[in-house]
Amino acid sequence: MSDLFTPLRLGAIELANRVVMSSLTRNRASHPGDVPNALMAEYYRQRASVGLILTEATPICPEGHGYPRTPGIHSPEQIDGWRKVTAAVHDAGGKIALQLWHVGRISHPDLQPGGALPVAPSAIRPAGQAVTFEGMKDFVTPRALETAEIPGLIASYVEAARNAMAAGFDGVEIHAGNGYLLDQFLRSSTNRRTDNYGGGKGNRARLLLEVVQRVVAAISADRVGVRLSPVTTFNDIIDDNPQETFEYVVGELNRFGLAFLDILQGIGGAPKEDWPPFDYERLRALYQGNLILNNDYGYTSAMAAVESGAADAIAFGRLLIANPDLVERFRRGLPFNPLDYATLYGGEEKGYTDYPFLAG
Repeated sequence: MSDLFTPLRLGAIELANRVVMSSLTRNRASHPGDVPNALMAEYYRQRASVGLILTEATPICPEGHGYPRTPGIHSPEQIDGWRKVTAAVHDAGGKIALQLWHVGRISHPDLQPGGALPVAPSAIRPAGQAVTFEGMKDFVTPRALETAEIPGLIASYVEAARNAMAAGFDGVEIHAGNGYLLDQFLRSSTNRRTDNYGGGKGNRARLLLEVVQRVVAAISADRVGVRLSPVTTFNDIIDDNPQETFEYVVGELNRFGLAFLDILQGIGGAPKEDWPPFDYERLRALYQGNLILNNDYGYTSAMAAVESGAADAIAFGRLLIANPDLVERFRRGLPFNPLDYATLYGGEEKGYTDYPFLAG
């Protein structure tokens, strides 16, 4: 019987254990240029004892940015910066995959090339505010992507995946969750298109499936994963029938033979009693590959999920921010460092690379 400490193979990626570091935006790239730096390399190196690190969400192109100081994967300087990160993780015995990201409408002209409008499946303004270098600003109404632009968008995902391989990553994760661009196409509240990329669930899933197909062809399926978040309402997004939509998506993903599928359960940051109803066991039954589950797991619940077969691995976020040696703390049943919420986003070493390790 497998547990959190049992090795696992995700496609071509051999994991020493089943503890995964979830993708966590920390806003510490060097600016201008949004370049990964030595501080980031140290941060990831410290956490290399997990089975697999999923990097912070990483914009695939200049238009994909929606927050200050998020590292990209679309310039030579960024590729070189990430190369130093992957070398640090590999030297420490770890494995690391890059999360490919386009925020879509969750941006602001202040963060877009030439002050342009953000793009989206449909011209629907999200509620809330964007984080800019000048502080919080109201979201704007985005520009709906033209059908003729979509092949170029897909090509940006492919180029970013190739760049990730050139930077030394073990794989990539296509971010199709949390209300960002690919999720905006999937969900009925944000996709009102009348072309082949809108309407029923098959059309709304078309862009994601075409991105997956092309990325798989470029770098091989055994190094590609996908992130979904079926019921999160983050970034002002919902779906009329998430069970139907995401059962369809997961069934379609089977045909690619991916390295893994990563599912955020419920709503990030919300207590479980506030999660919308959803049958995740149906997705487990439908999906024929390796499944990573994520959100609000502790040691006991994670062990139970792996031992029961509900998941092949569990991704942790906040626990790994505050406890770079989380795997060893789990093994020894030792207490955790408290998380400093004030230092989650932006800043430098404090709350990033200065959390204490276990003595000895």
